[in-house]
Order: sequence, then C-alpha cells, then structure tokens
Amino acid sequence: MKNIKFSLGIFLGIYLLAAVIFMLVPMTSFLLDVLITFNLMIAMVILFNCIFARETLAMSSFPTVLLFTTIFRISLNISSTRLILMTGEPGNVVTTFGQFVGGGNLIIGAIIFIILVIVQMLVINKGSERVSEVTARFTLDAMPGKQMAIDADLSTGAISDREAIIRRQKLQEEASFFGSMDGATKYVKGDAIAGLIITAINFVGGIATGMLMQGLPITEALSKYTILTIGDGLVSQLPSLMISLATGVIVTKGSKEAEIGDVVFSELFQSARVLYVVGGALCFLGIFTPLNIVLYLGFGLLLIVTGRIISTRQETHEIEEEVEAEEEEADQVRRHENVNTLLQVDPIELEFGYGIIPLADVNQGGDLLDRVVMIRRQIALELGAVVPIIRLRDNIQLNPNQYIIKIKGIQVSEGEILFDHYMAMNPGYVEEEITGIPTFEPSFHLPAVWITEAQRERAESYGYTVVDPPSIIATHLTEVIRTHLDELLTRQDVQNLINNIKESNTTLVDELIPKLLNVGEVQKVLQNLLREGISIRDLVTVFETLADHAVNTRDTDVLTEYARQGLKRAISNKFFGGEETTSVVTLDPKIEQEIMASVKQTEQGAYLTLDPDRTRAILSATETEIAKLESAGQTPIVITSPIVRMYFKKLTSDYFQNLIVISYNEIESNVELQSVGMVTIDDN
Repeated sequence: MKNIKFSLGIFLGIYLLAAVIFMLVPMTSFLLDVLITFNLMIAMVILFNCIFARETLAMSSFPTVLLFTTIFRISLNISSTRLILMTGEPGNVVTTFGQFVGGGNLIIGAIIFIILVIVQMLVINKGSERVSEVTARFTLDAMPGKQMAIDADLSTGAISDREAIIRRQKLQEEASFFGSMDGATKYVKGDAIAGLIITAINFVGGIATGMLMQGLPITEALSKYTILTIGDGLVSQLPSLMISLATGVIVTKGSKEAEIGDVVFSELFQSARVLYVVGGALCFLGIFTPLNIVLYLGFGLLLIVTGRIISTRQETHEIEEEVEAEEEEADQVRRHENVNTLLQVDPIELEFGYGIIPLADVNQGGDLLDRVVMIRRQIALELGAVVPIIRLRDNIQLNPNQYIIKIKGIQVSEGEILFDHYMAMNPGYVEEEITGIPTFEPSFHLPAVWITEAQRERAESYGYTVVDPPSIIATHLTEVIRTHLDELLTRQDVQNLINNIKESNTTLVDELIPKLLNVGEVQKVLQNLLREGISIRDLVTVFETLADHAVNTRDTDVLTEYARQGLKRAISNKFFGGEETTSVVTLDPKIEQEIMASVKQTEQGAYLTLDPDRTRAILSATETEIAKLESAGQTPIVITSPIVRMYFKKLTSDYFQNLIVISYNEIESNVELQSVGMVTIDDN
C-alpha cells in the first residue's frame, strides 16, 4: 500500500514537471495530439466527479486539482503556439477542431469561439468566483455556532464523543475547503484571460509568420492561421470550460449528502400540482395560439402524464409508510423488550415539564443547553473534576413549570419556575419593597418574589437581585452537582485524571500507582476532598503528598488530611481570601482531648465512641457558636487541631452540612483570623 501511494505521488510530480518542461522544450505534433486528448479526458473526469459527488467534501482536493490542471493546460497552449508559429502544423486535434466547429466558415468559427470565451469568463467564472467568496465567508462566520451546537448535542447525549470528533473534523475541513476555493477560482479566471491573450498572439503572429517567413499570400495566411488559432483556442478553452463548470457545480452544491442529479430531479418534479399547471399552460398555448400545436400539446400532455404518475407513486408511498409504521408498532408490542437498556442509569438528569421546553429548545431561542455546557466547564475549572454528561429530557408527568434533578436515577432536588416571570431576591438593603408572587429561591432556599417583565427595571433600581428562569435552573443544577460531585467521581474518572497527568508526571504516577495505592484508594481520597468542596485540580500536589505519606499508612481518611495540608494555599485562598480579617470559632482543647480519647481504631477504619449525651452537648454548643457567626453575616468556620479535624467534621456533618472545619495546618501564615467564640461545654 505504501508503494502505491508513493507511485501516485511520483505521478503527480511527473505531471507538474512535464508541464514546466513543455513550456520550454519543443514537441512533435503527434505528442501534442496525445497530451491535448489526455487533458480533455482529465477535464471530463473532473466534471463528472463533481456532478456525481454526494457531498462537497468528496472533492476536498479540488482547489489543488484546479492549480495542477491550469498549469498543464497553459503549458499545452504554449506548446501549440510554438508549433503554429514554427511549422504551421500543430497536429490533427487542433486542425480538426478549427475546421469542424466553424463548418469551414472562418467568421462562424471565430464567433462561436468568442461566445464560448465570453460565456466562460462572464457567466461561469464570475458566478463561481462570487459563490466561492460568499460561501467561504458565511462558512467561517457560522463555524462558532456550529461548534456550540456540536457541544450541546454532546452534552445532552444526542451524539457520542466519536461522532462529535467526526463532526468537528468535517466542519474544519469544510471551512478549509471553501476558504481554498475562494482563492482557487482565481486560477480559472486567470487561465481564461491568458487563453485570450495567447489566441490573439497566435492570430497576429501566425499571419505575420505565414507572410514573412513562408511567403504566403495574405488571404491564404489569414485562412490557414485563423483556422489554427480557432482550433488551438477551442482545444484549450473546452477543458477550461468543463473545469469552470465543475467549479460552479461543486461550490453551488447544497448541504444534502446526495448526488446533484438526484437532488435536482427530486426537487423539480416532486409536486404533481406544478406539473399539471405547467402542462395545462403549454396545451393552452398550443391550441389557442399560432404556436406549433403538435410541439406544445405534446410537451403539455407529457407533463400531465408525468404528474399523474408522480401523484400515484406518492399516494402508494404514503400508504406503504402507514402500513410499515403500523407493522413496526405491532412488532414492538410483540417483541421481547431488551431489558439491558433498562439497567442503564444516567449520572445526572434534568427533567422538566412541558412549560419549560422552550428554555431547552434552541429553535425557540432557549439557551439551557449552552448553559449546561458552561456548567461542566465551570465545575472543571473550579473543582478539577469532569462532570458526566447531563441528560435533559421532558417529563409530561411533572407540572408544566416544574423540574427535578436526579443523581444516578434518584431525585435529589426539585424546583418550579414561572416561564414569563423573573425572580427578584432581596439582598438585605433594598430601598422599597416590590409586590409579586412569594416564592423561595431553589438553590439556597432564600425568600424571593416572582415579578413580571414590566417590573424588572423598577426592582433593579430598588436594589433587588433579578434573575431569569434559565439562570435559576442553571444555578440550582450547579449547586446540586457541587454537593454530589464526590458521588459522581467514578474509578474510571479517576483513571482518566491519572492518565491526563501521567504524560507530564510519569515518575510520580509510577511511584504512587499501583505500588503504594490502588485506583480505588486514590478515588476515596479525592472523594473526601470534593465532599468538603476542596478543588482537586492541582492533582500533582495531591499525588506528591500521597506518595510521601502512603508509605506509612493506607488509611484514606488520614491520607486525606495530609492532602488537605498539602493544599493549604488553595484552602486558605478559598475560605480566607481577601485582606479582611476572618471571624472564626475555635474548639475547646478539652473537647478535642475527649474526642481523641473516644476514637477506636479497627481494620475498617476509625470511629467515635462518644456518649450520646456528650455528643448532643457538643452539637448544641456548636450550634450556638455557628448562630453567632451567621447572625453577623459570616460564613460558619470552626478551627481545630489537625488530629481532631477529621473526627469533628464527621461528628457534625449530618447536622451542619454547610459547616466548614479547618485545621491549623491548613491555614497560610499570612492569614489573619479573629476568634469570636469557642465550642465548649460547661460541666458545672
């Protein structure tokens, strides 16, 4: 196979080299006949390939072919000119074309030649050039929108990753093709102009040569060299005309993947009504006007009969489609259901009632699909994990304005919106209350009101935060994904992350996996980090920390604490960002000692054995201190010693989901903290 490709490349090289040589080296009239015939054959092959091409990219090499054939054709034109001027015998093909086309009449031959040139230059070349220019511009302008459409289809699961790659590649090839065609049409235009100039040179130079060098009378020289000039012009212009026509066909072809002949005939003769009307008009003209009755009546009846045949076929086709649909439906009922398809569970699903469909329908101006793509991008940048494909589907069982969010097939959250309203939320400093339909923001359960479009500007001027329905759904979905991202991180996802950093950190990955930890253990560490909102984007730092400490322990909870300490800069920036002093709550050393004393180590890991009364007392004290921070508008943060942090977080996680627990080793030295309370128990 390699040898074949190499030989074809050599052939193209010889083709171009021969074109250059023929411009300089004289050739015999027989060889010129062979090459002219070969050139005509190539032009016909190109034309019919363009006609039968099912899509534009089937001739993706067309711009290069234009360059090759143009150079070769100009080379032959120069060679024929040399023979005409030197010998007056350019060969059988040139002479025959000159005599046959004009029918022995020089004036008729010259007129036909001029008409051919005019048609090629002003009609075909001009049109093809303009179409190529416009198509290239519109193709390039539409490329970003088509890319977004592919991303949207990929995010909704309408296409697979492989199909998305193929569509993107095809899109790029199409843009490159029309961009190249925009420039390649200039070759055809220049070739036509060069042909005219060479023809004029042949005419003047031939007559001068015949009279001065061969001693021919002016009438004989005029007759001889006019025929040769016309013949030479025709044998060069005919292939040029075919390739120009092929250029017009390929650039005007639509987006349908079908042969141009099938498309044209199927669209022209698809309506029997049109054929009836046109056939009737022709019959009328033939009967009631002096026009040839046989001709017009014949064509009219032909169209009417054709229309009747098409109408009958369409009716038969519709009946067959109805029967096939009924048979397929019955077959679906009879056929055993493929149970395996029912076992598949989507990681994330967004189901909505029919009233929300316009938000997800691109044709109706909905941008929910684009927002879903941006959510996945946002989560990847923020937390370093790739969110699985989010399925969007309508559910007629829901209320029209209701939507639900499912994680692994189980509903975890829901919301309801008013399609033609906006949600206005009071940030706490509004100048004046606004009337509306009371509701709650679904993401954070904050009080809000639904307002109309007419109230929007007034609400914003009062200080309200106004949000449109798509933003509400997108924000809610983002928060749900953040909360459950640890559940969505599978072993395969972890393996993909490992493969991603292995390209640049091979030594690190080989040291850690699987020598010290397996993929499952790494997954648990990453899940622990994500569960508390810690980004795993800096995976190299996480892996280096694990490689340092996995030698001593394989307890994933302990390794998580080491990983958090390795990510202290990121943790400090996340929770203590800014120059202002952050208010926090500390943990009483006595409680820390009590917690550590109740830790029991087992083969399955460590757990707390605190007395239920003491647990309730610690939780009550924690709630009191958290309330102080929340009343002051501060994020509830508890600072503990490193050895206690993990156990205190486990103790409080079921009761205070938003409580942030950080150890002293996870805080940068330049962070300024202010303790406004201490979680303590009065034993008196």
